[in-house]
Amino acid sequence: MKKLLSLFALVLFVILQAQTELVFVYFKDKPNKAAFYANPAGELSQKSLDRRTRLGIALNDQDAPIEPSYIQNIVDLGYTVTDYSKWMNGVAVNATTAQIADLKTKSYVASVERFIKHDGGKAEPHKRNKFDEFNNTTGKTEFNYGSGLAQIEQINLRPLHIAGYTGTGVTIAVIDTGFPKVNTGSAYARIRNNGQIKGGYNFINKSTDIYNSGLNNHGSYCLGTIAGYVQNSFVGSAPDADFYLYATEDAVNEIPEEQLYWTEAAEEADRKGVDVITTSLGYYEFDDPRYNLLYSDMTGSVSFIARTAQIATEKGIFVLAAAGNEAENSWHYIITPADNEKVFSVGAVTSSGASSSFSSFGPNALGVVKPDGSARGTNTYMGYNNGVTSASGTSFATPLSAGGVACLLQAMPTKPLPEVRQLLRGSASLYPSHSDQLGYGILNFGKALTDSQLASAEISKTEIKIYPNPVRTNFTVQTSEKILSVELYDSLGRKVETLSPSATHDIQQLAKGVYYVKVKTAKNEYIEKLLKQ
Repeated sequence: MKKLLSLFALVLFVILQAQTELVFVYFKDKPNKAAFYANPAGELSQKSLDRRTRLGIALNDQDAPIEPSYIQNIVDLGYTVTDYSKWMNGVAVNATTAQIADLKTKSYVASVERFIKHDGGKAEPHKRNKFDEFNNTTGKTEFNYGSGLAQIEQINLRPLHIAGYTGTGVTIAVIDTGFPKVNTGSAYARIRNNGQIKGGYNFINKSTDIYNSGLNNHGSYCLGTIAGYVQNSFVGSAPDADFYLYATEDAVNEIPEEQLYWTEAAEEADRKGVDVITTSLGYYEFDDPRYNLLYSDMTGSVSFIARTAQIATEKGIFVLAAAGNEAENSWHYIITPADNEKVFSVGAVTSSGASSSFSSFGPNALGVVKPDGSARGTNTYMGYNNGVTSASGTSFATPLSAGGVACLLQAMPTKPLPEVRQLLRGSASLYPSHSDQLGYGILNFGKALTDSQLASAEISKTEIKIYPNPVRTNFTVQTSEKILSVELYDSLGRKVETLSPSATHDIQQLAKGVYYVKVKTAKNEYIEKLLKQ
């Protein structure tokens, strides 16, 4: 019996020794970084360099390419290398315990990190469908928002659109599953015809195949929430932004490599000069339970993706991530990379403003308030293929919010990102209070912009006033500045009238309802809500 037990132990030891796992091999240095500093345009686009200049962000060693000879050394050892990160300065390989020990001895290797954190400890017993919420799908400044009106109004984004802030000049990277129908559907024709799709890549199979009908169309829905346009039926939250479309999520399998794919997409987004990353992806549980994470890991610095998402923010990219749809299962909490403090995580609400039942709970494991804010995630509308549909999940609250961020960045292009994040938190519906599902509450982009303007020395609350409000017949614009133009918009964002550049205006002929008055002066442009009785 003792011999049998000894033999069993030996066999088990051999099996364990031969079993491979995903690891990241960190290199010690970047010997050729001086060449990068001498010619950074060889690695980063001018748009990327301009973003750093505009936000006062210096280049550092993370921006330099990986030393090619180090990668070749790993290949020469017999490893297959398909994924790597210049920010983290290393490559990912599958290795046995013995091979990990050997890699650590190499002169060019600084360390080896295991993606397995708990040696098979399972995060929780529930096995979820990766896109549960998605599978429940149901169905310029003068826009008819149609079915998208309520979700735009709920986050008070329409004042920015009316002011001309519709995302023009701002570039968004959508990092998701894939984008079928985007190359053919009429709901995306506007961004195609205007040249707003700047490129894309599939980091899963290392190709430009992002439109294949075999790919999950979750990414197409997310894009449609921001950029979809269906005449008189739907307008997205940033219809004039530019886009890069990156596929990193294998919708069939949940594998730790997806964190590497995401990192590679974020680095490419940085190279292209992207301003905003929106990602409706998140992780804690994998097909191989060895890689599962625990809630105690949701600190923003344990998972690989959380750390690289933070680096993206430090490069001047505003990163938004879905909080997750885990509230009704045993996990309950936010997922990574939404756990990172510098990543703006988004929860979901209903049309009435209540927390969506599925929206994951914060805070992160260190007690940092998460989500940061919330937007419509129950029956969110979006353009898709040749029409308009709706779906539920923090997956769609996130791109809806990302479009608002793009509009806000267009309005304040030099504002440091930490200040923009705080403006959004500070203008949300619950601030300074918060809740575990809503964070600081429903986002309010109009208030965020106004708060930013009022914080500057350029304008104050007293520089313009519209009265009486509500109004029955005539209203007056009171300002010490010279009025150049006055325009009136209806509740759908359509221009109703161009009024004379004077102080008093007769609108008794207009129907009762909510209007927006856009006043342009010699110094500024103002948007004020007006109630016609």
